[in-house]
Amino acid sequence: DGMNILFIVVDDLRPVLGCYGDKLVKSPNIDQLASQSVVFSNAYAQQALCAPSRVSFLTGRRPDTTRLYDFYSYWRVHAGNYSTMPQYFKENGYVTLSVGKVFHPGVSSNYTDDYPYSWSIPPFHPSTEKYENHKTCRGKDGRLYANLVCPVDVTEMPGGTLPDIQSTEEAIRLLNIMKTNKQKFFLAVGYHKPHVPLRYPQEFLKLYPLENITLAPDPWVPDKLPSVAYNPWTDIRQRDDVEALNVSFPYGPLPDDFQRQIRQSYYAAVSYLDVQVGLLLNALDNVGLSNNTMVVFTADHGWSLGEHGEWAKYSNFDVATRVPLMFYVPGMTTSSVTHGMRIFPFLDPFDHIVGLVPQGQSKKVVELVSLFPTLAELAGLQVPPACPETSFHVALCTEGTSIVRYFNASGAKVEEEEEGCDDTDKCFNEEPVAFSQYPRPADIPQWNSDKPRLKDIRIMGYSMRTVDYRYTLWVQFNPNNFSANFEDIHAGELYMMETDPNQDHNIYNNTSDGWFFKKILG
Repeated sequence: DGMNILFIVVDDLRPVLGCYGDKLVKSPNIDQLASQSVVFSNAYAQQALCAPSRVSFLTGRRPDTTRLYDFYSYWRVHAGNYSTMPQYFKENGYVTLSVGKVFHPGVSSNYTDDYPYSWSIPPFHPSTEKYENHKTCRGKDGRLYANLVCPVDVTEMPGGTLPDIQSTEEAIRLLNIMKTNKQKFFLAVGYHKPHVPLRYPQEFLKLYPLENITLAPDPWVPDKLPSVAYNPWTDIRQRDDVEALNVSFPYGPLPDDFQRQIRQSYYAAVSYLDVQVGLLLNALDNVGLSNNTMVVFTADHGWSLGEHGEWAKYSNFDVATRVPLMFYVPGMTTSSVTHGMRIFPFLDPFDHIVGLVPQGQSKKVVELVSLFPTLAELAGLQVPPACPETSFHVALCTEGTSIVRYFNASGAKVEEEEEGCDDTDKCFNEEPVAFSQYPRPADIPQWNSDKPRLKDIRIMGYSMRTVDYRYTLWVQFNPNNFSANFEDIHAGELYMMETDPNQDHNIYNNTSDGWFFKKILG
């Protein structure tokens, strides 16, 4: 009763973590958290873009209800005055605190990160955040560039630090204040890395010798990929080091050696992030709050590392929509924790620590839009009601469902339940589904395909992801009244996970799968 919440959200982090079976990455601190948590291996964001995803999971509403598909509107004005998860905790007696990138800054959170609705005090942003895209990367010629691949000497950086280091320091400072202040708290900490540019302390490169870095298993554009589904990674092309390669638009592959450098830097940025998370969790131990604080760890969406010839996010592929998601709940995901016991001692990734096994792994398909009701239930608050079909005038409701019921479901138990199903249609319909979507301005890739503004959106790709398949329809969309026309299908995708886990073989046009569509549309 009265448990605090530490909510850690990472920008652009796909589940390349030891606890998710990645053999290369060194993420001992996140793995240690996973070893005390229930870990969801099939968790999906609702749109693979920062602002829409964050507004979606912080309000518990889908992008079609927040009406945010780009960065340029504030849902309270543009869609409806929806309560947010931190606002709900604040109204229920919690001190709510925001550090770093939690809401996407700018118009989409009213230039205030939705303060004062969501937060008890004004949110903290690192002072060095403003240098993120400046020329701070030293090239081989000794000059400074705004590169994609950007290992740096931290002492040479403006302010002698980096944004995520500042965020960790501030979060630790707040934990020390909350230790003496007897009020319950909801502390959200948003980390920037591994968001581009891949700028991190250069010593982390030592963890990943280039000769150990492989290319993506499928670094080509799949034959039957509809052109509307492809994202041409425009923002990456604008970085100095990528621009110098003069790669053809939209499909031109990056040279293999540069692909390896991007992958190496992404991993290095993840290990740098892991250190920040480790310092933060270690501080939770230090202030004696690990036994009454639940920790949630997730990301706003994933990131393609060359799969399907794509980079960045901006698509409906699993590499863009799938995120890590874990919940540490003292006494629930672990046996009860004695006061003062160390749960999260800091682990140095340079010490080659063997990955720890997650406490409980759930393969159930879940969505980030379910975070709000899940955290409410875990905290013992009344779970917000399910939204009616149209909910623009309802301040407090959720389009997600609490996933606490999956916390104890082991894989074996889940299969038994499915086998015990008599009515096949009923079983099929009860299977958990994650919905994601992505807007496009046109059927073929163009300069604004990755991030179309609302007025330019003409097509919406709606995806259904179950344990067995991903099914996507690209349909006509009218940005003036936010309506999708499912009678006007521009393209479709269907990938069967058992035979095609990387989603390389689109079988949407195979007539033999007619049964499948009858099932879905039935």
